[in-house]
Amino acid sequence: MNDLTFTGKEHLLDLIRKACAASDSQATMAILRDGLSALITSKKVFLPECVYEPVEGHYARREIYKCPETGVSVVAMTWGPGQGTPIHDHCGLWGVEGVWQGEIEIVQYELLEDEAERCRFERLTPVMGGVGSSGCIIPPHEYHTIRNPSPDKIAISLHIYKDSMGDCSIFEPLGDGWYGKGRKLLCLDPVDCE
Repeated sequence: MNDLTFTGKEHLLDLIRKACAASDSQATMAILRDGLSALITSKKVFLPECVYEPVEGHYARREIYKCPETGVSVVAMTWGPGQGTPIHDHCGLWGVEGVWQGEIEIVQYELLEDEAERCRFERLTPVMGGVGSSGCIIPPHEYHTIRNPSPDKIAISLHIYKDSMGDCSIFEPLGDGWYGKGRKLLCLDPVDCE
């Protein structure tokens, strides 16, 4: 997806290059978090038109850039009204997430117990992210949910990952305080922007 063009792409690529030149993952994520927030609020980057279109039945994941040298992946996610994720992880990959449009609710979970096929979590206080807000997912503190709380508005978030996420662990409630552990393949929706 390296050849997708959109206005201001060079600013996003400059940020990724600067962040990847940092001395460690913590510094990389800090540069990406602060830089992503600044890019969103400055209006220097305009995402491709297709990312403003929700997908019926699930939130949309569209990879808009993949760095051939570092593997860093940039995914625009489009959240229809009420769409969200179950509790999930990032399979050990760090990630930086920024709210591009609308509002996103993020709930972090701390892993309390991990048995073969089930886990228990402590639910932390939900955080509402508005346009320009950004944060980091740092393993092993990577368990979270994301959702668009609006009943009638679309939300868009931009995610920068250490590498492409092809799958992740998901956790569904069993009804007794435990969550069943499963795997989910993470498909990318088409980028029909040309």
